[in-house]
Parts: sequence; C-alpha cells; structure tokens
Amino acid sequence: MYGVLKKEIVNELKISEIPIIAVASHDTASAVAAVPFKDSGVFISCGTWSLLGVELEQPLISEISAKYGFSNESGYGGSITFLKNITGLWAEQECRKIWKKCGEDTSYDVLNKETEEAKHFDAYTDLDDVSFVSPPDMTKAIHDYCEKTGQTPPVSKGEYLITIIKSLAKKYKQRIEELELITGKYFSEIHMVGGGIKNELLCRYTAQTTGKTVIAGPVEATAIGNILVQLISGGEIKNLRDGRKIINKSFPTMIYKP
Repeated sequence: MYGVLKKEIVNELKISEIPIIAVASHDTASAVAAVPFKDSGVFISCGTWSLLGVELEQPLISEISAKYGFSNESGYGGSITFLKNITGLWAEQECRKIWKKCGEDTSYDVLNKETEEAKHFDAYTDLDDVSFVSPPDMTKAIHDYCEKTGQTPPVSKGEYLITIIKSLAKKYKQRIEELELITGKYFSEIHMVGGGIKNELLCRYTAQTTGKTVIAGPVEATAIGNILVQLISGGEIKNLRDGRKIINKSFPTMIYKP
C-alpha cells in the first residue's frame, strides 16, 4: 500500500481516506495473477492480442530466448511473466467490421453457427505476418495471403473465421513448442483466460492442435487479478497461492481435451 488519498482530494470529494494499493497494474500481469494454476503451466491471456508464456521466479535470458523473441516482464510479488505477444482475435474483429459496413448480420450467434458449419474448411495464415498488421480490409488480406501461398481462399464468413481460429491455434502450438525448447520443460496443460475464451471453437482447436488439455477461465481475469492483489494487501487473503485456490472455486472453468 502506497498510502491514502491526499486530504485536499478527500475534502473536495467528501469521502474517507481511501488506501492507494499498488496492484499488478499492467493488464497482463493482473490477468496472470488470476490464473488458477495448480502447478506451473502455460498461460494464454486471450483477447484482441494473445499473451502466451509461463510464470517464473527469475528472468530467463539466453540466446535462444532472444532468437524466439520471448520477453521477461514484471509480475505480482517479484515474479516474472516470461511471454510472447501474438496477434489474437484482432483479425476476427477486423473482419466483423468489414461485414458490418456491408450490412451483413455480424451477431455472435450467427457467426458462431456459420463458423461451426465451415469447420472442415482448411486454410492457414501466419497472423504475425506484416500483411495483417493494419490492412484496410482484413478479409482481402486473408484472401490474398491464401492465394499467395497456394491455398484455396475462404469465401463465406464462416470460412474466414475458421481460418482465423485454426491459424491462431497453430500459432499457439508453435509458440508453446518454442517455450518448451527454451525452458527445457514439457507442459501438458494450457490455462486460457480473457474474453477470447468465449470462443469455444478456439479453445477446442487449441486443445486439438497442441495436443494439450485446455483449462479455460476465468473470463474477466484482469479485473479479478486486480481485486485479488488488493485483498492480499488488505490482509483478507494470505497470499497468491491461497488467492488462486479461491478463484478456482469461485469461477467456472471449461476443460477441453485434445
């Protein structure tokens, strides 16, 4: 705890002296604090971007970690979140914008149904390719990438979305294999948190593609991690380990087997 609000602010707002607590203020660090690990494992904080990595006690700095572009970021309590930033559901969001401008139905119920129907369509894109950074039309960028790489381009909305989902799952597999190579550890489970886990197909294909069990939840990990750290600071919860046990009992998780 840093202290309390300044008296002039307290007087102006007519409130009590609220304590100021230094939480894990970066959203990824807060999300990782809320991951209900039982043992050490891979986490994926999944949303517009995906942050994939592991929690360490010390920074991991080596030639191979530099080669694969993993970084050491500060986590709660002096821990290190050793991670890689991956393009997440940004591509899906950009496609929805294009379709919405064209007056098409972009409700999640409709898109989920169309994606499920297109699940046998196979095309893959490297979502980290520069062509997907900020294209004026994401659907055209995906179409052009497939043509350039000798694949059949998607046509329907469902085919575009299943391409994105399968491509993201494939990227997760690649990054986890790199992570195992760097750390010298094998990980059997993936803990996925964040808004992206509402996409059940993404969770399912992540398990299927990586060959690892996916534990999905909680959705609002960043907010939960923030609150958890405040409760630890206030003495309501003993430590992070106990806090994660509480989170595991308080929020539902979905298990996806490979």
